[in-house]
Amino acid sequence: MKPAANLTLLWPELPYLDRFAAAAKAGFTAVEVLFPYDLAAKETLRACVANGLQLILINAPPPNYTGGAQGFAAVPEQAARFRVDIQRSFRYATALKVRYLHVMAGNGQGALARQTFIDNLIWAADIAPKGLTLTVEPLNPVAMPGYFMNDYALAADVLRAVNRPNVGLQYDSYHAQMIHGDAVAVFDQYKDLIVHVQLGDAPDRSAPGTGTVDFPALFAALRRAGYRGWVSGEYVPGPRTEDSLGWMTLS
Repeated sequence: MKPAANLTLLWPELPYLDRFAAAAKAGFTAVEVLFPYDLAAKETLRACVANGLQLILINAPPPNYTGGAQGFAAVPEQAARFRVDIQRSFRYATALKVRYLHVMAGNGQGALARQTFIDNLIWAADIAPKGLTLTVEPLNPVAMPGYFMNDYALAADVLRAVNRPNVGLQYDSYHAQMIHGDAVAVFDQYKDLIVHVQLGDAPDRSAPGTGTVDFPALFAALRRAGYRGWVSGEYVPGPRTEDSLGWMTLS
């Protein structure tokens, strides 16, 4: 298992581009940025290269700056827009040499939303750049009310229907705990679908070890499963990010 840092949440006191140096100093070799679209891709890439970091994950599509919900891949009336905007994310992912692209479903429910999400994922997977894996991530209804992709069983159902080798499950301990009450059991049940792991504690996405998730048991489950991917800290770190990094020794 390889630790990574989510720079959207960690080191919040620093300007965006300065967070890369802080992550490298803390011992990370890889980082995530949820929405890097505010800057030209070359600026983020320069910060990665200067600090010996790999950018492994970004979110898609680019955020709606007019106050709309994050993501709309499961929103039927936004299907045409999705197919335009996802290609901008592909360009960023290619320029930044990103491995994973989290495709956000947006708000919705029912059979039409499900089919729209499936159709959009199939279409995107079939034109995605080589080497890029699209991910589906369940988000809990407390943090994201009305969000379509809100259950791991639903995620598994969608992935079966999509049936593409470059689409997988993104697991987040915070969301898994909030949705199903046992993040470890969720990992064990869906481990064969999981391509990327993120860490946060429940109920408020705090640092690992400050809430209700059993992280020693979770890391034991990761080892039993032979998971060799990235394990990324995506949480609210508290006063000093450096004081919240004890989980790195567990990985």
